[in-house]
Amino acid sequence: MCSCEGPRWGWGHYAPTPILLLSLLSAAPFGLLGEETRQVSLEVIPDQVGSPQNLLHIRAVGTNSTLHYVWSSLGPPAVLLVATNTPYSNLSVNWSRLLSPEPDGGLMVLPKDSIQFSSALVFTRLFEFDSTNTSDAAAKLPGKPYPPYSLAEFSWNNITDSLDPATLSATFRGHLTHDPTRAFANGSLVFRVQAFSRSGRPAQPPHLLHTMDTCQLEVVLVGASPRGNRSIFGLEVATLGQGPDCPLMLEQRSIDDEYAPAVFQLDQLLWGTLPTGFVQWRPVAFSQKQGNREASLPCQASPIYSMLGYFLPQSPIVRAFFGSKNNFCAFNLTFGASTGPGYWDQYYLSWSMLLGMGTPPEDALSLLILGIMVVALGAPGFMLLAGGLFLLLGPKRYSEYQPIN
Repeated sequence: MCSCEGPRWGWGHYAPTPILLLSLLSAAPFGLLGEETRQVSLEVIPDQVGSPQNLLHIRAVGTNSTLHYVWSSLGPPAVLLVATNTPYSNLSVNWSRLLSPEPDGGLMVLPKDSIQFSSALVFTRLFEFDSTNTSDAAAKLPGKPYPPYSLAEFSWNNITDSLDPATLSATFRGHLTHDPTRAFANGSLVFRVQAFSRSGRPAQPPHLLHTMDTCQLEVVLVGASPRGNRSIFGLEVATLGQGPDCPLMLEQRSIDDEYAPAVFQLDQLLWGTLPTGFVQWRPVAFSQKQGNREASLPCQASPIYSMLGYFLPQSPIVRAFFGSKNNFCAFNLTFGASTGPGYWDQYYLSWSMLLGMGTPPEDALSLLILGIMVVALGAPGFMLLAGGLFLLLGPKRYSEYQPIN
């Protein structure tokens, strides 16, 4: 379930260049870089007999393009991202094929020749570590690992009951199917999905900037019994590479922390094809529902690694759309540290990410930071200018010395 070197933990060092980012964004067709208006809708797709199968379709229709997000808890939780260059593209589902052992071709976006970008994310495993045991063998991990939970072995609620067209949101709530230790007897793992009809920021931290081209996922672990006194949890995320290469993992740093206090970094996963898809998140999680600064936990991301030749739980919707031969890559996220607040405080953990296609949203500097910069940079310049003008235009004193003829 890992690369030949094993899963890579800890902070990666990424070196994005302005030229690379500019080339990735500027070369994309205009119609997919983000339109001013989109009609955004979401619906649960029932099977042929009308039974819900937890297939959620978000459709954002613009003047010249359509963005499709298809979420499902068939197998491990997964999402398809598909961008087309027509406002008339639609999702087609063949349920008998999708639910079969060979689901290839069971899910399509038509017309096929309108597809400009497509990829997927699959949430495969929930990790747990004993942070009180950091032996030399586990030096690269946040603690001694317990056996991971496979998210393919979770059972999920009927999302139709949580569908809210007013807020464009739905919730997948899962429990471990075979749970001999009763770790999830009173707990659950929640995937809360939300689309947006306008640009803005959610009320809850970390206040990721969203547009109509994006949707947000909030992952919440609540009430589950940890196997240690100070357990740290993590999440494995698999994605499709474009060709033989894995997507890029980038770090963006800023001097502004207005919307996420004490967090000056934005992490980003960026596919290399054009128009590009992206995933954004702040490296912070929370151990309380309020999401205040006192409850913030560090979120660490491993470098992305190839999963070629290693077992990956099958996602029926990914197999149905892309077929069986694909280049999967993965990265790991861990939430918390052995010191400070943690899941053990209230048996609660939340973390958010933003998915999108087109131009990634970019935070502008806040008025406060701009004001500080103006004062810091402008005051010395003003003093130099004033001093120069004084020397040039100020009163001049003439010597009383009388020359001798």
